[in-house]
Amino acid sequence: MLKNQNKQIVITALLLIAVIALFQFTKLDIFVQNFFYNFETKNWIINKNEPILKFFLYDGLKTSLILFAVAILFSLIFLRKKIFVQEYKKGLIIVLLSAIFVPLIIGSLKAVTNTPCPCNIVTFNGTYPETRVFDSYPKDFVQKSKVKCWPAGHASGGFALMALFFLFKTPKNQKIALVGALIIGWSMGTYKMLLGDHFLSHTIITMLMAWLIILIIVKFTQFKQRPNIEKPTEI
Repeated sequence: MLKNQNKQIVITALLLIAVIALFQFTKLDIFVQNFFYNFETKNWIINKNEPILKFFLYDGLKTSLILFAVAILFSLIFLRKKIFVQEYKKGLIIVLLSAIFVPLIIGSLKAVTNTPCPCNIVTFNGTYPETRVFDSYPKDFVQKSKVKCWPAGHASGGFALMALFFLFKTPKNQKIALVGALIIGWSMGTYKMLLGDHFLSHTIITMLMAWLIILIIVKFTQFKQRPNIEKPTEI
């Protein structure tokens, strides 16, 4: 099992590097984002102040994910003797750790990468030059404030739910959990793309980073819980 997960970690890491390189050396992000912006009215498809979508795909969903993590923590502490919690303890721990560390790590990257959002760049009526994550700003550009747009922080909470794959025991339920998590993560990511807060690459990279972090968490928890192999007692 551990060897298989090592393989998955390597494959995910290589895929992440390949995707970062693809968007770093092409203008695919700009090409896709053009479909979401009206250059005549200088508006995005979705207004970020539109209340219904903002509630369901931002504030409400974000709050729900936090409450979900709190509920798992509550169960592991106060309901730990319940049969259900004991049976699914390992999976619950993986989901909880993922809910904490996926947004934390991705949020920390956002704080240091200083990469502009689509709405920030001059192509879409902003003030920043078109700058990818590994680009440097032009020497004559005066940056008044740091921008925090790479990777996608909001969608990271949804993609952290991919850890539910390791909570369930049957392949059918694992697939349902994984597909459900991807739907939630991409709904959150697409919403932010349609209002100009993120590029396509930000969402894809966040998804791959989230899965890589989850795999590392799974490997760590399995390593910690490996049973000691004892020699059989001779009779």
